[in-house]
Amino acid sequence: MLLSSICRPKCRHRRSNLRRLVLKLCFSSSTAQQCYFLPEDEPIQHQHVIPFDSDPNTTGSALSNFLSSDRHSDALSLLRRVPPSRSLLFYWNNLIKWSVSLQDQRNALHLFDEMRRLDWIPDGYTYPYVFKACGDLSSLVIGESVHALALVSGYTDSNVFVDNAAVAMYGRCGAYDKAQQLFDEMLERGLFDTISWNSIISVYVQIGEYRKALRMFEKMVSRGDIMLRADAVSLVNVLPACASVKYWRTGIEIHAYAIRRGLLEDVFVGNAIVDMYAKCGLMDEAKNVFDRMEVKDVVSWNALVTGYSQIGKFDVALRLFERMRKEGIGLNVVTWSAVIAAYAQRGLGYEALDVFREMIVSGSQPNAVTLVSVLSGCAACGALVQGKETQCYVIKRFLNLEGNDPGDEMMVINGLIDMYAKCQNFTTARAMFDSIERKDRSVVTWTVMIGGYAQHGEASDALGLFSEMLSDKCRMMPNGFTISCALVACARIGALRLGREIHGYALRNRYEEAMIFISNCLIDMYAKSGDVVAARAVFDNMIMKNEVSWTSIMTGYGLHGRGDEALEIFTGMRRAGFPIDGVTFVVVLYACSHSGMIDQGMNYFNNMTKDFGIVPEVEHYACMVDLLGRAGRLDEAMKLIKDMPMKPNPIIWVALLSGCRLHGNVELGQHAANKLLELNFENDGLYTLLSNLYASARRWKDVAKIRLLMKHSGIRKRPGCSWVQGKRGRQHDEEKGDLLLEHSEKLALAYGILTTAPGVPIRITKNLRVCGDCHTAITYISRIIEHEVILRDTSRFHHFRNGSCSCKGYCSRGFEKFCCGFVDKGKQRQAPETYATEGSCGSCYANFLATGNLVSLSEQQLVDCDHEMFEVLVKWLDNDMFIKTLEDIDLCVQILAWTFRSI
Repeated sequence: MLLSSICRPKCRHRRSNLRRLVLKLCFSSSTAQQCYFLPEDEPIQHQHVIPFDSDPNTTGSALSNFLSSDRHSDALSLLRRVPPSRSLLFYWNNLIKWSVSLQDQRNALHLFDEMRRLDWIPDGYTYPYVFKACGDLSSLVIGESVHALALVSGYTDSNVFVDNAAVAMYGRCGAYDKAQQLFDEMLERGLFDTISWNSIISVYVQIGEYRKALRMFEKMVSRGDIMLRADAVSLVNVLPACASVKYWRTGIEIHAYAIRRGLLEDVFVGNAIVDMYAKCGLMDEAKNVFDRMEVKDVVSWNALVTGYSQIGKFDVALRLFERMRKEGIGLNVVTWSAVIAAYAQRGLGYEALDVFREMIVSGSQPNAVTLVSVLSGCAACGALVQGKETQCYVIKRFLNLEGNDPGDEMMVINGLIDMYAKCQNFTTARAMFDSIERKDRSVVTWTVMIGGYAQHGEASDALGLFSEMLSDKCRMMPNGFTISCALVACARIGALRLGREIHGYALRNRYEEAMIFISNCLIDMYAKSGDVVAARAVFDNMIMKNEVSWTSIMTGYGLHGRGDEALEIFTGMRRAGFPIDGVTFVVVLYACSHSGMIDQGMNYFNNMTKDFGIVPEVEHYACMVDLLGRAGRLDEAMKLIKDMPMKPNPIIWVALLSGCRLHGNVELGQHAANKLLELNFENDGLYTLLSNLYASARRWKDVAKIRLLMKHSGIRKRPGCSWVQGKRGRQHDEEKGDLLLEHSEKLALAYGILTTAPGVPIRITKNLRVCGDCHTAITYISRIIEHEVILRDTSRFHHFRNGSCSCKGYCSRGFEKFCCGFVDKGKQRQAPETYATEGSCGSCYANFLATGNLVSLSEQQLVDCDHEMFEVLVKWLDNDMFIKTLEDIDLCVQILAWTFRSI
């Protein structure tokens, strides 16, 4: 309970005792420093000894002259020598007010302390200035002491200005419960006015309790008191609360109230309404209010520029910026920051840097928001050098400067960590992160570092850092963005079990405000971790969905080759009224391409301009080339490339080359490869595709030339690597082994068979695209094991079950031939006619012809037979005429063990 609630007017003796207690504890000269007042040094410049007349009128005239001529030090010197007088107290108040206006709050408190030590008694005009100084310093201890002094002096019972100032002080010091309690006592005493309500509403807005602020405003206007009407300050206080929680309907009601009361002519009210509409995304309404304002200032323009930037209409924002320049409107730091942020969010980092240079030349000093926007621009375009230059500017002109807000400095440091991480300079980013004391790291600091690892670095490092964040050493509560970054990391490496744990953590801790973003990341994580059913469950249980939600689940179905479901989602998205854009069509065409839905894909592509008003971009053409290439319609794909209205980029030619490799079109594949070389697109993937193309056409000399060219160019093929989910949720990593001749998927599968309980899916992740050889082998292996095999490569997911794959052979077309080449026709075994030219291993073929079974094969013959023997085995296992005895079954088990003997 506040002191004002326990000291009633009838208890004068108690108030007198309390006054002596407060004076003894807090306001004697010997304890001034214990109350955090300034030390006893000269607060103003060197003092002069000024003679004074004992006549108060003469002294008052001298003090007035001193203050009017800015000789405040002379006025203070004179006040120190005159005896206390109520008629001269005005000049003490003026000095305190002057210090507060200069943002020298500590000197204001020092003057207040000194006037009391000289036996001057503060009045109702003194306390509001002192309370403001306490609030600006967020010094609750001093503020409570001053409030106690005002209480025992009798000003809290009769002076509404003092009480209003005290409410505002408690709010700025973060003690909103005490501010509310004092305000409630004012209502009980009937000592309040419009300013009192404005003060308490402002308190809740300052601490981010926007809904409480709106409830207080509703109580204010519902009292029906003709003397208590919301004024311009009331509206300026409450409109930002509407903007922050997107209560645009309440904002419209307040707008109507402003029109009825004639408050819209106030430029501050007009600016607040424009800002409210802009932050709620209602830019048409914001523009209408802006156009009708008779008086505009730079804040009016800034609200509009910032609003267009936030909804992604950067072109409009930049046109407004140029219009401001032409009309000679003074640009302030908010204007510059909004334009820099617009360029940065659009990915135009170098343009953002150009505007920043103009800002510096113009003499405008950047603030923390400006610097963070510049760093974001550097990160967007990978401008590491310019990012380092910006860091130098930050060190010289911003960090560790007197008067800086520590929160602003930490915001810029977080921006630096984010910039270095997104430029993939993780050594510097992590060094900056580690240099911050653990107690000083905010949730944003952790989030930018985790997000940098998750999106641009090692996903495992992101998850390790996330685990450290939650550990007992840190005990840092992640926010919704942190959770989203951790889920992105899980999606990258297919860490399904850990993703489920994070999902459970998010549900337990109720991230309502950010749940739509978390849910979108959960859909992506489950889909990319192989559990599209769980992804659909998350989607179906979302209370609110946005465009990203629909696109994410559609992408998930496309990854798993479930094109029909993807198109059903697309239809549902249209019925729900969500806008269809170019990104949506990329997902639709991708799903059609990976599901063999040729006609549907072509229909959507041909009608996307007519039906949806979307002009195809290069990404849409790439999807169509991929779709036609996979279907073997290479001539049509080439014609589409020739008819493109833009120049084909490397993605187009890679898609065509992949189709040529699938269907053995060497001539067209060479043309695509030459185009890629002309575009300086040289990497291991290009040479690997070309080598495989020549190999499929049995042009071994050309294969050798490609390998020799790679060797001389210093280009090395990326080593294949596969991961399989283990019992403890850890990833088992195996690189290419000599035994399996560079096919790590088989080794990962063997590990999964040995360590996974029957009936549980085996989840494998491959860092390259799965080859047709392994695809066929795993297809046949799935016939004889009690597991579904879910294999994720760089292109899509493959679900192997009971001898078939979800891609229906569409993605491995052209790779069905085997080393030993036995194919079943009914129950007859038959060797292919091309055996002699295909270089099959003679050991297994000769023994098969001689014996009709596998028993006579020796270990050496198995080695000579190569890993392809395993595929022949699977073929035979499917034909029960060769499994006649227990010895045959035992031999099959031995061959399986021998094939995976390196485990």
